[in-house]
Amino acid sequence: MKHSFIDRYSDRDSLIHRLDPRSKLVMTLAFIAAIVLTPAGSWLVYSLYFVIIATMVLLSKVPISYILRQSLVIIPFVLLVAVFIPFFKEGDVAFGFNIWAWHLSFTHNGLQLLWSILAKSWLSILSLILLTSTTGFASLLKGLERLRMPRVMVMLLSFMYRYIFLLTDEIMRMKQARDSRNLGGKRLRQISTVGNMIGTLFIRSYERGERVYAAMVSRGFDGQSRTLDRLRFSPLDIYFIACISLVLVCINLFNLYW
Repeated sequence: MKHSFIDRYSDRDSLIHRLDPRSKLVMTLAFIAAIVLTPAGSWLVYSLYFVIIATMVLLSKVPISYILRQSLVIIPFVLLVAVFIPFFKEGDVAFGFNIWAWHLSFTHNGLQLLWSILAKSWLSILSLILLTSTTGFASLLKGLERLRMPRVMVMLLSFMYRYIFLLTDEIMRMKQARDSRNLGGKRLRQISTVGNMIGTLFIRSYERGERVYAAMVSRGFDGQSRTLDRLRFSPLDIYFIACISLVLVCINLFNLYW
């Protein structure tokens, strides 16, 4: 069965692909931190951040449609959390309406904060998608390990990525078996079947995890992430870190004094 890997375009050759995973990780985190620390309503600064990401996307040769499609998947979840902010943020009332005995009103400050959160979330998601699209997952894990991320977390991320697709295949096979034997019935009976499937999947996952761990230990696994490519910084990484850092500092100084 085919699945859409998050690093499906990591085998392409571009300026961004040739960067060391550690430099991309550090600058992505710095970029997200700069976005988060930007005050709400700084639309010019948000536009400059978007120009940076758009430039990186063009240099990476990753399809723009792919990045936009992946980023829009996350926005509904952010909107679900932030949609209540305009109701509770104090400030001048923009408009209001009545629902039975309740009066609900939006404030200008709340709406501005809502749009700012959506803009920050979208920019952060774009940067993360660009990172994962231009870096192989094994190299990304190796970079995290070299940056002194706890080895247990790196190992968990590795197992999650490797076996989530096996679990997806298992679910699809169980669903196909259920549909081939489904003769209808009441909704309560179908809910009971889904519950049994979830329990069976948990047991199978646990047993498979035990078998995989035993097989890996018997082959000398010590919890360390290994790749064929050796990570090393190049002059390109130094120029990249220096340029992005300088741009971020200039943008924040501009936003602070103007």
